Amino acid sequence: MKKSELRFTVTLDEQKVPESITWQSSDEAGDQPNEHTAHAVNISIWNKQEAGTMRIGLWTKDMPAAQLKRFYVDTIGALGEDVARATDDTAMADRINELCHQLLQALNTEA
Repeated sequence: MKKSELRFTVTLDEQKVPESITWQSSDEAGDQPNEHTAHAVNISIWNKQEAGTMRIGLWTKDMPAAQLKRFYVDTIGALGEDVARATDDTAMADRINELCHQLLQALNTEA
C-alpha cells in the first residue's frame, strides 16, 4: 500500500500569530521534497466517531484581507466541485457555485 505525507510548518511570532506557513509533500519527485510557501491553509477532517468536522484555519499576519476573502471563496468553490465528484449531487454543487458567484460579486464591489 502506498502512503503519502503532507507536512505543514507554521512559524509563530511572540503573540503566537502565524508569520509564515510552509508545506511539503512526500509525493514530489526527487530525494527531498520541496518546501512551498503558503499564506493561508484550511484543513477539514471528518471525525467519524463524533460525526462532525474538525477544522484548522491559519493565515499569516501579512496576508491582505482581500486575498484572504478570495481564498475562502475559492475554497468554498472547490468544496462544490468535491461534492459533485464524490456524490454526483449536481444540485448541491450548483447551489454552492451560486453562493460563490454571489460572494465574488460582493468582493468585486469592495475593490
